Amino acid sequence: PLEPRLPDALRTASGNVELAPQPMVDDVPRLRSALGRASNGGFVLIGRRHLRSNNSWMHNVNVLVKGKPQCTLQVNPSDAERVGITDGGSAKVSSRVGAVVADVEITDAVMPGVVSLPHGWGHDLPGVQMSIASAHAGVNSNVLADEEMFDVISGNAVLNGIPVEVVPA
Repeated sequence: PLEPRLPDALRTASGNVELAPQPMVDDVPRLRSALGRASNGGFVLIGRRHLRSNNSWMHNVNVLVKGKPQCTLQVNPSDAERVGITDGGSAKVSSRVGAVVADVEITDAVMPGVVSLPHGWGHDLPGVQMSIASAHAGVNSNVLADEEMFDVISGNAVLNGIPVEVVPA
């Protein structure tokens, strides 16, 4: 039988709902200093999802991948002009640990200084047995993830906010 559990799950030593646990509060100065670092004209890479591409298995369903390419590097118009890349062209995206070449989509949906690649693509590796996904391979943004960058509190890999450089391919 179902039993109420929420009050017990919310109970803390302080008797309050702790929205900012002390370890997170203690980490704020480090986070603030990271925000203030100069980018030297580089970019911050963030991920994104597409309505018809929630997970990589959906890339092997023809009706979900047909139409406009979904795995594009989104770049703000002012940044695209600054680095000399064009809509529909290709750009090389490089981090400290890897590089990919992606099709470019110029859009004001991303802020200047930010570029976006979707999660879950890169179906062009040897041995991939998903024929539809292989035909719409896209690029694997995980290639750009730096194993030395991780969230201090949780230990999770940093997959957003990765410093990258972008140049025409």
